[in-house]
Amino acid sequence: MATNSAEIPSGTGPESTEPEGYPGKRAAEIAGITYRQLDYWARTELVRPSMARATGSGSRRLYSYRDLLELRAVKSLLDAGIRLELVREVFAYLTTQLDEDVTRVNLVISGTSVMVRTGEEEIVDLLRHGQGVLNILPLSGVKEQVDARIVELYPEGRKAADTVPARRAVGQ
Repeated sequence: MATNSAEIPSGTGPESTEPEGYPGKRAAEIAGITYRQLDYWARTELVRPSMARATGSGSRRLYSYRDLLELRAVKSLLDAGIRLELVREVFAYLTTQLDEDVTRVNLVISGTSVMVRTGEEEIVDLLRHGQGVLNILPLSGVKEQVDARIVELYPEGRKAADTVPARRAVGQ
């Protein structure tokens, strides 16, 4: 999925915890999803790990802080009752048609319709159907949720067994 990484650079967030990325198990735990969901979303390219993709048996995916925000946004939509295939449509439309950061928008949900206010102050139905009672789902709080979860789960910072080796520059 294409994202607007200009606003939230990869690797930002609580740098003292995992500046080199988040392994899959930890990413799933922080986002509040199962590892099985994480694996499926990566294989179907809903949210791909931007720092390192699995390249075969024994390889490890590494997720950036930005990826954690997207994972949490997907979970929020699912928790709001949006089916996974519709979540894919919402993400695709927001990123490709509107060039919106999916973790910084507020969505309005009505039945099976998902709407967003664009920069031109228009309300756009991302899925193009239906009407009903409107619920506002703020995804703009996803960053704070991920930050709080990291601090809650890993208040002591890095653990030697869980760290990813630092990458060395060529010539060092």
